Amino acid sequence: MAARKRKTRGRDVNRAELAEIFGVSLPTVESWVRRSCPVGQRGGRGRAWKFNTAEVRSWRDDDIRAQASDTANASFDQLKLRKLAAETEQAELDLARAKDELVPVEQFERAMTKAFGEVRAGMRNVVPGRAARRLLGETDETNFKAVLLEEIDHALEALADSDLVLEEDLDLELDEDERATGA
Repeated sequence: MAARKRKTRGRDVNRAELAEIFGVSLPTVESWVRRSCPVGQRGGRGRAWKFNTAEVRSWRDDDIRAQASDTANASFDQLKLRKLAAETEQAELDLARAKDELVPVEQFERAMTKAFGEVRAGMRNVVPGRAARRLLGETDETNFKAVLLEEIDHALEALADSDLVLEEDLDLELDEDERATGA
């Protein structure tokens, strides 16, 4: 019996979303791909790249460990530069955390799942109902497309004006005092 691929947590994202989630640039993501970052689907000619955030996080952890363990052949100056780079990165993370600019991946994924669910519900509920009434008897393809695009834009504008993610959506864990009081 062949081994089954283990289902991973995480979500599928494109290159730009992956770069944003990991706080890196698109050229960095491209560099990762060249260094064997797991790719769910390669992009090209109208097909988007797909990456699973959990698989990429696991690969990054392994890659960082491998780079860190490659110190046997490094010179003193190289080790010193790596230490300075690590200290700088830690300082930048600490600063981002102090500015409340850092959100744990689990919180981000939960908030994005909720937001995309709201977008999906909005598109499935608003567009067909409103568009169907306007399109009854329409036979011109150009008008048909124009009405659909107008309804899609209307639904997206309404969603853009609403709070898809609330502050409490980003609170992953309550303090013990909050749990005790049920707040």
